[in-house]
Amino acid sequence: MPFLHTSRRRSSLMLLCLAAVVIALLSLAVMRHLERRSLLADAAQAREQLRLHGDALQALIERHRVLPAVLALDPEIRAVLAQTAISPADAERISRKLERVNGAVATSTLTVLDRNGLALAASNWQVAGSSNVGNSYNFRPYFQRAMREGSATFYAEGVTTSVPGYFLSQAVRDDAGHAIGVVVVKVVLRPLETTWAEAPGSVFASDDSGVIFLSSQTAWRYRMLHALDDVTRRRLANTRQYGQVPRQVLEYRLIENLGGDVRRVRMPDVGDVIWVSRPLSPEGWTLNLLRPTRDSIVAARTMAGAITAGLLVLALLGFVVWQRRRLAQLRERSRRELERLVTHHAQELRTAQDGLVQAAHTADYGESSSLQHLPQGVCVVDAQLNLVAWNRRYIELFRFPPGFIQVGRPIADVFRYNAKRGLLGPGPIEEAIERRLNHLRSGKPHMHERERGDGSVIEIRGNPLPDGGFVTSYADITAYKNAARDLRSLADTLSNRIDERTRDLAEAKREAEDANRSKTRFVAAAVHDLLQPLNAARMFLSVLRGRLPDADSGTRDIADNIDSALAAQDGILNSLLDISRLESGALETRIRDFALDPLLEALAREFGILAASRGLTLERIATSAVVHSDEALLRRILQNFLSNAVCYTRRGRIVLGCRRDGAHIRIEVHDTGPGIPRARQKEIFEEFRRLDGGSGQERGTGLGLAIVERIARLLDHRIGLRSRPEHGSVFSVRVPCGNPLTQQPMGKPITPVEEPQVDSLLAGCRVWCIDDDTRVSQATQLLLERWACQVAFAGGAEQALAAATDGNAPDLLLLDVRLGATTGPELLPLLAERWQREPVVILFTAEQDEALRVLAGERGWGFLSKQARTSALRSLMTHLYQRSR
Repeated sequence: MPFLHTSRRRSSLMLLCLAAVVIALLSLAVMRHLERRSLLADAAQAREQLRLHGDALQALIERHRVLPAVLALDPEIRAVLAQTAISPADAERISRKLERVNGAVATSTLTVLDRNGLALAASNWQVAGSSNVGNSYNFRPYFQRAMREGSATFYAEGVTTSVPGYFLSQAVRDDAGHAIGVVVVKVVLRPLETTWAEAPGSVFASDDSGVIFLSSQTAWRYRMLHALDDVTRRRLANTRQYGQVPRQVLEYRLIENLGGDVRRVRMPDVGDVIWVSRPLSPEGWTLNLLRPTRDSIVAARTMAGAITAGLLVLALLGFVVWQRRRLAQLRERSRRELERLVTHHAQELRTAQDGLVQAAHTADYGESSSLQHLPQGVCVVDAQLNLVAWNRRYIELFRFPPGFIQVGRPIADVFRYNAKRGLLGPGPIEEAIERRLNHLRSGKPHMHERERGDGSVIEIRGNPLPDGGFVTSYADITAYKNAARDLRSLADTLSNRIDERTRDLAEAKREAEDANRSKTRFVAAAVHDLLQPLNAARMFLSVLRGRLPDADSGTRDIADNIDSALAAQDGILNSLLDISRLESGALETRIRDFALDPLLEALAREFGILAASRGLTLERIATSAVVHSDEALLRRILQNFLSNAVCYTRRGRIVLGCRRDGAHIRIEVHDTGPGIPRARQKEIFEEFRRLDGGSGQERGTGLGLAIVERIARLLDHRIGLRSRPEHGSVFSVRVPCGNPLTQQPMGKPITPVEEPQVDSLLAGCRVWCIDDDTRVSQATQLLLERWACQVAFAGGAEQALAAATDGNAPDLLLLDVRLGATTGPELLPLLAERWQREPVVILFTAEQDEALRVLAGERGWGFLSKQARTSALRSLMTHLYQRSR
């Protein structure tokens, strides 16, 4: 018998060990499967992210791809290149033209090369030390291929500026078809690296030789994915594509190939990552994305551990059941043997302990862990309207007693409990309950708000489930409602102030109050309505200037004064819109490190002329400081400081400079004006508050310092003011110091200019102009006819539908957004149906909605604000018209 027990014990142990081995092997296989599936899921997300990055990169290139072809057709450039000897005056004229074009399309540089590769003209011809003019680029592939094949592209570092960019070149041909020169457009792609750095993972682009030329990791730039052969090295040395020939190889070790374009590698500085690649054609580049695998691996192993634990529990439970069954068999055998031996003691040996008790395990959802992260209270009922799942926030929101919410409880019981506490509103309880149950049975989504007796507001949203049942969320929006009431109060105050200054805004105010009583929407609509006549006036003025004789200087001065008045009114409306955007949080910031002195120099040059015209002296103190801020918004703050200083200072001087203040830089504007009493120093930062020092046209709108205060709050910069009456004032802004090693060069400001009077590339272009404002239609028609366009129609939506027939579709359609009862995007399909085709479309609108710009990009339309200069409209029309041809 002892031997028998020992043998059975060994069998049990062997069975347990075998089960443990099987579970371990199975768990390892499951873990590997889950890891691979998780990595492939991450790879799918990475592919989509990489696709978006690739589309953005190619969109940036495609935006400028047609420009060299258009410039190559320019008669003036062709005429100059056809000359045997080009005079300096001709070269300067072409350079000025390239400078104007570059200002409109915002490329890096535009260059014209002669047939020997010598730069005759360039848009940066006035930049000392980095001008392309006079340099030879005949060794560059983009010049050689363009002369041979007609066009070429090439990414490289600039020979003169050392700034890398993507070069697009097009051969300029004479009337016989011979190449007489090349037009080169340089597009800077480095700003994309900033966008890539904000996205998860590491993004970089490599060329066909395996050299990384763009990367969100700055240290990886110009590293190689593999060693270069001698031929490639000689080619890179001859073309000076990356300056010095790259020498350092990007270190990584391949762990496994997950199939297709996905690899798993380990890198010294990054760790274990998945590597996804995407080819970019026709450039021949490859876009790569590295994403860490740590989170995916941890999640997969956690899930595998849970599965292993479940298998162990099942194995132990099976072992226990098997042991109990075997024990029951042994007891039954012993009982039969005892009955045979001692029958007269059988009754005494019987026991009541011959049953087994098993626990009932029911599977239910209960308080679901997958819903705990939601801020709303959530409950789920099945098709029979019984509770199956909920989260803790649902219990807390309605303060249900412990144990009341259970799986399987009818939702009608919950409604009845809430009704007794007065949470279902007035009226008969049973009717309210039945009404809600019928709504759940109907399976229709719903959303409504309910205000409780304590003043809190609950937003209730319900949606049916595909397999029957209903999910309902409950969100406490009391704080949002309170904020909405405050915003409505602020909108009323601003509306009243604007209404005192112009009756034209009354209708826009009523429309905005009826829609949402939102100040942001109200100001946007009002600015749109006011900009319509202003834009019409600006276009009429542009046409009038073109008709004035050059000798009539007095009339031109009057036109200039009208232009200044329109610009001032435009500035007031834009200031109101800026305040609205700042308070609503819609204004985005682009914080970076940049050198401060170029910004101060540009401001001193800009306001120095204005100060000199008033008999004042504006001095700037040079600095080598680097600051961490938004360059454009900081410029707005300093512009307002300088504008006020010039406006209120009658005599003396103004000083612009900065001081170090610990880890910050304090930028100051000193003036010798009348000063500000202490009692009014807080008041001047409010809207429409002005001092009494200015007079006539010099007085401001009272919005400049209000905008300064809001921009400073957005950037977390501190505004300072020191002033003594009759001695002057000092306005300052305190900005964090930046890192000189990470500063980025400041972009050159673009100064819009009136379009030059040259032969129009729009000559003969058939244009329709659809706008519900008669003045804008008339002004646009006159402006387009000045550019030699054929304006076949200019009017509103109903007249356009009546005039549209098969075969009279225009080449270009200028389409407004607001057209009375309809909109431009809604009207276009009706016109295209009558025309039997869709022409090239430009949304020409005063709307400030970014969604319209996105819609235009998705549908391949042009987009331009009516506030833009007429030169911008002409440039966009020329670009789209030439591309369509």
